[in-house]
Amino acid sequence: MSDKYEAAHPDGGPKDFTSFFPYYLREHAHPLCRSLHYIGTTLVIALAAYAIGTAQYVYLWGLPVVGYFFAWVGHFFIEKNKPATFTYPLWSLVGDFKMYLLFITGRIGVALAEAGVPQK
Repeated sequence: MSDKYEAAHPDGGPKDFTSFFPYYLREHAHPLCRSLHYIGTTLVIALAAYAIGTAQYVYLWGLPVVGYFFAWVGHFFIEKNKPATFTYPLWSLVGDFKMYLLFITGRIGVALAEAGVPQK
């Protein structure tokens, strides 16, 4: 994770997901970055459903490629930050699905505002 988190948390970082998630949202401030995450997550869900529904489990190997490709494009080329996955892989995965759920339920704006993300 970037030094911005450590600077804001001199005690060594998050102790739980609740303290991590606002930072996660701030690292996804640009709407295009979030959109790329949503595309990747949607494709992950669709590919998983297809693989399980057709019993073609070999396609499950593609889940990380599909999901991370879109997310990392957003981070490296749009946000220009280091993906949280590199330091907090489990919390980052959970954060991605929580951000996705907030988006599809229309509650992402409130969550972004609470995390201090300026609305663009």
